[in-house]
Amino acid sequence: MGLFDFLKGKEQSAPAAEVTFPATLGASAKGAFVPMEQIPDEVFSAGILGVCCGIDPADGKVYSPVDGKVTQLTDTLHAVGLEAGGMEVLIHVGVDTVEMNGDGFTNAVKLNQNVRKGDLLLTMSLEKVRAAGHPTTIIMAVTNSDDFASVEVLGSGQLQPGDDLIRVSK
Repeated sequence: MGLFDFLKGKEQSAPAAEVTFPATLGASAKGAFVPMEQIPDEVFSAGILGVCCGIDPADGKVYSPVDGKVTQLTDTLHAVGLEAGGMEVLIHVGVDTVEMNGDGFTNAVKLNQNVRKGDLLLTMSLEKVRAAGHPTTIIMAVTNSDDFASVEVLGSGQLQPGDDLIRVSK
């Protein structure tokens, strides 16, 4: 192994911890809980992409809800996909924000990076999202909900990052 390979390997974070079930996904942001039916995007509110819920954010910081691996990172930085213990978790930041082409979004992670619950994934400028006419709702969906015995939304009221939000059982 050459020096470059050694340094390249150092960019990767420590391996993610094993996920035990039932697994609890934490809130990905500080803010007010939004039930699935009230998410201002019918693809999510109808459950088409799996069981989900949202957070009306108090600030623009978005955190990992679980120990896992970044499997998707959109070029426009408005969505991050995580894999954890077979769960496929999509965090979609704002509604129709793909139209912003990344303006107002900054990623803090890279594709294939291992993350821990509570790690910063990305930030968004709430002001820019609102100025562009989009809702700022941060949506979290378990996109392969049908692969599990149950996916239950636990959240309510005001949330802090990491608060129990969704419980997934095998």
